[in-house]
Amino acid sequence: MKTICLYFQVHQPWRLKTYRFFNMGKDHNYLDDLTNRAIMQKVARQCYLPMNALLLKLIKENKGKFRCSFSLTGTVVEQFKAYAPEVLNSFKALAETGCVEFLAETYSHSLSSLASKEDFTEQVKLHTAMIKKEFGLKPTAFRNTELIYSDEIGAQVAEMGFKVMLAEGAKHVLGWKSPDFVYTNAIDQKLRLLLRNYKLSDDIAFRFSNQGWSEYPLTADKYASWLAGETGEIINLFMDYETFGEHQKANTGILDFVKALPAAILKNGDMEFETVTKAAEKHQPISVLHCPHVMSWADEERDVTAWLGNELQNEAFSKLYALKDKIKALKNKDFDYVWNFMQTSDHFYYMATKWLSDGDVHSYFNPYGSSYEAFINYMNVLSDFEIEVEKALEAKQSRKKVKTA
Repeated sequence: MKTICLYFQVHQPWRLKTYRFFNMGKDHNYLDDLTNRAIMQKVARQCYLPMNALLLKLIKENKGKFRCSFSLTGTVVEQFKAYAPEVLNSFKALAETGCVEFLAETYSHSLSSLASKEDFTEQVKLHTAMIKKEFGLKPTAFRNTELIYSDEIGAQVAEMGFKVMLAEGAKHVLGWKSPDFVYTNAIDQKLRLLLRNYKLSDDIAFRFSNQGWSEYPLTADKYASWLAGETGEIINLFMDYETFGEHQKANTGILDFVKALPAAILKNGDMEFETVTKAAEKHQPISVLHCPHVMSWADEERDVTAWLGNELQNEAFSKLYALKDKIKALKNKDFDYVWNFMQTSDHFYYMATKWLSDGDVHSYFNPYGSSYEAFINYMNVLSDFEIEVEKALEAKQSRKKVKTA
């Protein structure tokens, strides 16, 4: 029996408003509320609500044989609560079926795994607490931001108590091996790894509506036949949830494709759907995956240069994480809140100067005219935030002196 493991990433960043040098010291509201509301409500209307309703219907129609997994970032859940509470309720309805698994990740979709073990652990703790609070579930599987993975990061994830982790089925790491099997972490072999089959995932996520593609139009039966033709034991189809109705609009037929897919896959009885943790339990690992250098699912290089590949990004990243001890010392919810949304990886992605074959992906999601514009806006916000942190620390020290006097 071949296992099909469907996983969806659900994320929206808190977008920063245009913040100029002259705002510093006067304006400490950094978010573009109008844009954040408009984008969330648009994506809820086009993707989240129709897809959640469709998945719920498919689970019921297939009597639990259709299963899938999600990870929802803390920032997207905050936006559901602020702008689209009905979306959060629809995810809760999916959770109640018992056929949907919710994975852990970093709370703010951050690059904390590249900053320090302490920051990474803290972000994951925040996220797991959020999932427990909203869905009553304790995650047992982990998906790092943008599938960022290395042997060392995997070992840290295992140390946090997770049994399974998702990673990219990158060719430069796998070599001749197939992504369609379960692997283990090279340092802690108790951690099982599920690797994304990027070709079959991207056939849906990127190529579905491309009329110049040789396989256009893609039907559920054709796609099911491709899955059946794979020689491995488990096919991991990982993609952004916004693929369905947002990146691939409803008029492309993407929702009809999803509607027909479970029946096309299940009809022959030799394939099944499973959630991430259950899928990893069903199949024995065939090998250790050696990944000494950090990889991700981004761009052709499958590395982290989309976020930390130039001087602008590295300067912003260093300045942000230089504040971590001061934020910790303040123990203030307002400062923690800003600290969290400033860590979101999207801010660094907007500063990318890579314009290779995947450059259109960077431009599609980018609200700024240039990487330099993104950098200046972010650094203006960060500089004002840093000033406020210093002021708060001084005030705290003054209060301590008064108490001890």
